[in-house]
Amino acid sequence: MTASTAPSRPTAADGAEPLSVAMVTLGCARNEVDSEELAGRLEAGGFRLVDDPDAADTVVVNTCGFVESAKKDSVDTLLAAADLKEGGTTRAVVAVGCLAERYGAELADSLPEADAVLGFDDYPDIAARLRAIVAGEAHHPHTPTDRRRLLPISPVERAEAMVTSGLSVPGHAPDLPFGAAPASGPRAVRRRLDGGPTAPLKLASGCDRRCTFCAIPSFRGSFVSRRPADVLGEARWLGEQGVRELFLVSENSTSYGKDLGDVKLLETLLPELAAVEGVARVRVSYLQPAETRPGLIRAIASTPGVTPYFDLSFQHASNAVLRRMRRFGDPDSFLALLERIRALAPEAGIRSNVIVGFPGETEEDVETLCAFLEAARLDVTGVFGYSDEDGTEAAGFEGKHDDDEVRARTEHVTDLVEQLTSQRAEERVGEHVEVLVERLDDEEGPEGRAAHQGPEVDGTTTLVTADGDLPVGVRVGDLVPAVVVASEGVDLVAEIAGGRR
Repeated sequence: MTASTAPSRPTAADGAEPLSVAMVTLGCARNEVDSEELAGRLEAGGFRLVDDPDAADTVVVNTCGFVESAKKDSVDTLLAAADLKEGGTTRAVVAVGCLAERYGAELADSLPEADAVLGFDDYPDIAARLRAIVAGEAHHPHTPTDRRRLLPISPVERAEAMVTSGLSVPGHAPDLPFGAAPASGPRAVRRRLDGGPTAPLKLASGCDRRCTFCAIPSFRGSFVSRRPADVLGEARWLGEQGVRELFLVSENSTSYGKDLGDVKLLETLLPELAAVEGVARVRVSYLQPAETRPGLIRAIASTPGVTPYFDLSFQHASNAVLRRMRRFGDPDSFLALLERIRALAPEAGIRSNVIVGFPGETEEDVETLCAFLEAARLDVTGVFGYSDEDGTEAAGFEGKHDDDEVRARTEHVTDLVEQLTSQRAEERVGEHVEVLVERLDDEEGPEGRAAHQGPEVDGTTTLVTADGDLPVGVRVGDLVPAVVVASEGVDLVAEIAGGRR
């Protein structure tokens, strides 16, 4: 994703053309929010945002450091951006984001093609940092710190801890001055980079869980909820920007509010978000199965305007493997959870991710996982082969499988998942759905997502008419009632059934 051209062009204090910057975002929706906050700070600091990295004075790459494939993609993107310096207008390439925070000086040493590697603590002063880098000043990258030592238990203590530790929390950087922020938006200015009808909205940052395979808490820090007033303020601002669907993101949305003294805060917040003017759908992501309480299930399944969509991170189904992952559950408890959800919302969308080839995983464990997936009837399942992550407990485990075995098990589960999710999509033929239109295609027709389909990862729905003609008068952002008439993989085709809103 790259930045959108600013509606008004900033002017440098000396009257010269302001420096231009392109944001390139990799990874998850949480990174998208970080990029938009960085873009807001850069624009407020006098930079001009542009779409095309080829036309930018500087390119900022917001990297992902989650798994090996994401790290490689981040490095490749930085190298491609650095190539622009050979003959184009690009004068500097800067790495930010999780990979930059996680490896700091190590990344800078191994990737001299990047002009700077900036950590989360550089975010509040990103405009000054970037201007100095373009001017040729050397930036000394940070030595990574385990950010879990920031463990505040109240908003006041959190603020004090940030000051005394010198650490910033992504999404909780110091506010910009009044006048620099949108009238109804967060004072940590966010500049939308994608004009589509869906936008991620960050509930929290960090994670307090200690899954043995995951390094995220070490560089994202402990779990920190945003205040409900801040979340609502940003939601109202997004509604004013034309956003129809809010996609609530965090490392663990089921923990929202626990550090503010109310673990049920999300159930209270959801109806308020759904009532925001202009917003038609609210979708929650990143639910921890062991923390998905009955009240939260009811709130997601039955609150008007909240999509009955459950993004449940099962990771496996074998109890033995889950214990080694430092997680909880088994097929019976997971299936019972799914039964409770479908009792309230029979057509609910349910997705998950699983890791295959974890150290100590037996063939029987794989069979247990496959049997669970067959019984679960999930709409989408992401399948990941295990790989060691620096600094994680699992990296030191015995019983590791060689790469060929991990690959074989991953392919086996992936093949099964493709069959199962195709079957689940076929089951939806005949269902009445409401499709949020995201793209207009002159040949295929309008394309969007039904309520059970999350952004980017869960498939799409194409709209058709009863006579086979391309629908007319449909606009991006419309919510169109339709009936599913066909499926292809996880994608659906739906026939327009009536009016739209």
